Amino acid sequence: MSHELARGDRVVVTGAAGFIGSAVTRALLESGADVLALLEPDAPSTNLDGLEVERRKVDITNASDLDSVFDGARFCFHLAAKFGFWPKDPSTFYAVNVRGSRNVVSAAAEAGVERIVYTSTVGTLGLWKTKSGQPSNEGDVADLAQLHGNYKRTKYVAEHEVLRLAAQGAPVVLVLPTMPHGPDDRRPTPSGKVVLDYLNGRMPGYVDTMMNVAHVDDVASGHLLALELGRQGHSYICGGDNITMGELLRVLSDVTGLPPAGRHFPTMLGLLAGRASQFVEGDLLGRVPRVPLEAAQMAQTTMTFDDAKARTELGYRSRPAAHALYESARWFADHGYVNAERLAEFRWNPPSMR
Repeated sequence: MSHELARGDRVVVTGAAGFIGSAVTRALLESGADVLALLEPDAPSTNLDGLEVERRKVDITNASDLDSVFDGARFCFHLAAKFGFWPKDPSTFYAVNVRGSRNVVSAAAEAGVERIVYTSTVGTLGLWKTKSGQPSNEGDVADLAQLHGNYKRTKYVAEHEVLRLAAQGAPVVLVLPTMPHGPDDRRPTPSGKVVLDYLNGRMPGYVDTMMNVAHVDDVASGHLLALELGRQGHSYICGGDNITMGELLRVLSDVTGLPPAGRHFPTMLGLLAGRASQFVEGDLLGRVPRVPLEAAQMAQTTMTFDDAKARTELGYRSRPAAHALYESARWFADHGYVNAERLAEFRWNPPSMR
């Protein structure tokens, strides 16, 4: 059966106002799809302003809220998720990421939706190969000790629930984004916060870990490719360039003209800072820690990934990391996220388009 998008196809998108979700929504609209955007009650939907989409507020943790949502829909993209490093109520991660995913995929499959694209994360993959300099891929089994925090743990469980439904016949394909950057990161996401902290001069030092940086619009294109060409029950990493934190910060310095970031801290010092921040700010003061312990723990691990499967099977392509980081920095600067004193120092130098 062909899963190629046709003009006028009704497509349901959960998490449509989120960072990746809004990029997927824009890509669908450009393909001529008729999009029903499912929005979390009371959550902002600014990323959808100016887009011709039907909006509906639903609580995906409540299965009855999904009654009739998929009537007439041909496809579904499930991107809604609870994401963050420091939750006051960890149970919300399980409710949204696990129960919500099961509810959405079940309802879509029961309604006869032809294909469901589920957005997981590379955080569910094993990283044992990266210690020897090899990037991880879709076949690497996770080490549970490296699933730091409620987000990764619940996405790991959710992915298995989704695969269980796929084994029962649900027409699911999974997309695993790496670390997306680019415009419309309003929250911002933890990856965007790294960029924003540098732009505002709030980065006295850094731990030189490695990560995979992708442009959010490339990740969105990968979702549409997975819809059309992905194999049922298969996972596809959609990423970009594997770079060190030092390289990321040097790119930001090059494209903004700002001074380089502070000194390189030993990994163990970052972990100690995370533990101290968790205890003082999180446990004692009840506020989001400046240095989340989960982020510090993640910095202990090399997070490099190989998206060859998506490139070979789907025709996925990505632009250089410098383009994603430049557009992220430019968007934050243009939308009031950078303090005026620091903004006056900017000397923009866009990366080469080659």
